[in-house]
Amino acid sequence: MTFLENYDSLLKAFWYIALPVSLFFLIQTVATFMGLGGADTETDFETETHDGDMPFELFTLRNLINFLLGFSWGGISLYNLIENKAVLILAAILIGLFFVAVFFFIIKQLLKLSEDNSFTYEKTINKTGTVYLTIPERKSGTGKVQISVGGSIHELAALTENDKIETGSVVKVIRIENHNLLIVEKI
Repeated sequence: MTFLENYDSLLKAFWYIALPVSLFFLIQTVATFMGLGGADTETDFETETHDGDMPFELFTLRNLINFLLGFSWGGISLYNLIENKAVLILAAILIGLFFVAVFFFIIKQLLKLSEDNSFTYEKTINKTGTVYLTIPERKSGTGKVQISVGGSIHELAALTENDKIETGSVVKVIRIENHNLLIVEKI
């Protein structure tokens, strides 16, 4: 690395961080896309926040690499633009944190793609719907209800244990019979 000999010590430090971290990031990315387990590379640190909105750990090797990547390349890029070294280091830290935030955002968006939105009758329990075809008394036959599950509307056969429920009434699913027949009550 003879090209670094004439550089300022701070710029050398940015380069000494940027080169190996970039190489490690490249290897990690290739391994991830090849399915070699690059996504499971984490440290043993555990965070105390187990929030449902954050399905990944904050202190991981991947996040450290993302931070150092943004920090080092941000510092190199801004070195000639920012003369004050403290401000330069602060800007580099903010860029590193931005890289981690972007990674969190991308992962969160990718996790949305893996949600199972397939319809099952069990997902209708305690949901409300609208009667599409009048539901006669229990022994007189079935009617139909329209109910939204997982963002799509389904038209399903329904029974009631009470009096007849007219078209347009709002009902609540209380249970399921025979794996595909909703038992509803008027709200």
